[in-house]
Amino acid sequence: MIVFQDVSLVYPNGVHALSAVNLSVARGEFLFLVGSTGQGKSSLLKCVYREVRPTSGDVVVDGQQLSQLPHSRVPALRRKVGVVFQDFKLLHQKTVWENVAYALQVTGTSSRDVMRRVPRILELVGIAHKSKMFPQELSGGEQQRAAIARALVNNPLILLCDEPTGNLDPETSSEIVALLARINAKGTTVVVATHNQAVVDRMRRRVVRLTNGRIAHDEERGRYHVGLG
Repeated sequence: MIVFQDVSLVYPNGVHALSAVNLSVARGEFLFLVGSTGQGKSSLLKCVYREVRPTSGDVVVDGQQLSQLPHSRVPALRRKVGVVFQDFKLLHQKTVWENVAYALQVTGTSSRDVMRRVPRILELVGIAHKSKMFPQELSGGEQQRAAIARALVNNPLILLCDEPTGNLDPETSSEIVALLARINAKGTTVVVATHNQAVVDRMRRRVVRLTNGRIAHDEERGRYHVGLG
C-alpha cells in the first residue's frame, strides 16, 4: 500500500529530513511511527500525500509512483489518503457538519451524496450530536474526532495521523486511538506518528522508530522504547 524505496529528503534550507529510508506498509496495517522531535516523522508522512517530493528515491502509494505523478493528479491521490493533524486545522467559521461536508464539496461530490455520507461518518466517530456546533464550542477530543471525520469522509484507503493525541489528556488520547483502531479494523491502512508512549505500549502494533531521518528500528508488535519486550 505504501512503499519507500531508498528515499532521502533534503529541504532547501539544508536540513536532511530523511536518509535512505526503505519501508513497506501493507494494506490494512496499523503502524506507529515514533522518534523524538526533528527525526523525520512528519516529513515521511508528507511524502505519502505529496506535500513534499523526495530529493532521491521514490514513494509508491497504491501502486502509483509519486515521483512520476503529474501535479494535476495530486488531488486524486489525496482522495485516497486522509490526513489528521495535531492542531486539527478545522475551519472555525463552519460547523462540524459543514467542515466535513466541505471535504466532499471540494472534490465535486453531489449534494445528494454529501447529505448521505456526512451523517454516517459523524455517527462513526461519535459526534453526530455535535454536528451543528462550531469547532471552538467543542472539547479537544471532539475537535479531533471532527478532524478524523473530515479525513475519512472520502473513504480513503490510507489514514495518516500526525501527533493526533499531542494536545489531548490521557483518557481522551486513549479514546482517539481506540477510534483509529476501529477504523483500521474496517480495512483502512493507518499510520500514526506519535510521542505518546503509553498509547504505543498498550496497543502493541508495529512500531517504526526514526533516528536522524533513518529507520533505526522496526518491530511487528513493538513498544515505544526498544528492548522492553
